[in-house]
Amino acid sequence: MYHHIKQLMYTVHIGRPDPRFGNMLLEQFGGANGELAAAMQYSIQGLNCDDPDRKDLLMDIGTEELNHLEVVGTLARMHLKPTKDNRDAAAEDPLISIAGGGGVNLYNSMGNAWTADYLKITGELDVDLRSNIAAEARAKIVYERLINFTDDPGTIDALRFLMTREITHMKAFTAALESMGKPMFSIGRIPPTPGLTDQYFNTSTGVGDRGEPDARGPWNQGGDWQMVDAPAFQELESPRAGTRQTGPVEPLV
Repeated sequence: MYHHIKQLMYTVHIGRPDPRFGNMLLEQFGGANGELAAAMQYSIQGLNCDDPDRKDLLMDIGTEELNHLEVVGTLARMHLKPTKDNRDAAAEDPLISIAGGGGVNLYNSMGNAWTADYLKITGELDVDLRSNIAAEARAKIVYERLINFTDDPGTIDALRFLMTREITHMKAFTAALESMGKPMFSIGRIPPTPGLTDQYFNTSTGVGDRGEPDARGPWNQGGDWQMVDAPAFQELESPRAGTRQTGPVEPLV
């Protein structure tokens, strides 16, 4: 059951409205990484969740994201308000001024309508939690960039609050994932093919004038890693051509 309390989760104050910035804020209202997408993603995951403890987590954070949506919408509305009756301000965002009367709508900053395609919902709790961690990271970066494009103290204050809560949610989702006790790369129920998970396919070519040398790092060497030519190279190139080495590639020294 949802209940609307007529008070923002975080009180918003702004100085001089900035319609251009108000348009940018719409990215966090109706955009791919915005608050509505987060609220719907976590809440629907929660409805599908058979684990009562983690369902509570998903519904709690999903509901908080609705609170964030209200904060962002209020902030955007304050900045967009001049587009309602000021000709110059209206020119900054004709869609908002003409079709929306100077108010927010479920569009991103480019006027593209919100879509459920933004949501990542698989019905596998650990997979969904990983998606949520990534979603919070993306939202944090969006808020950081928004902060860089305004000098209004009240706006920055509200955005810093919202940005910080993204980190809080990342911590909660990460802890929930770790508490499930599943091995990091144990996804789903069907085990992967033995050995194949340790093969890093070297799929790029070129050295010198034709490109850069193959990079080596902990993502393709050390431990159980085996760096091999990609299957496409092994099938298409003759071993006698001498242009590539097939099979295992020795570490660079």
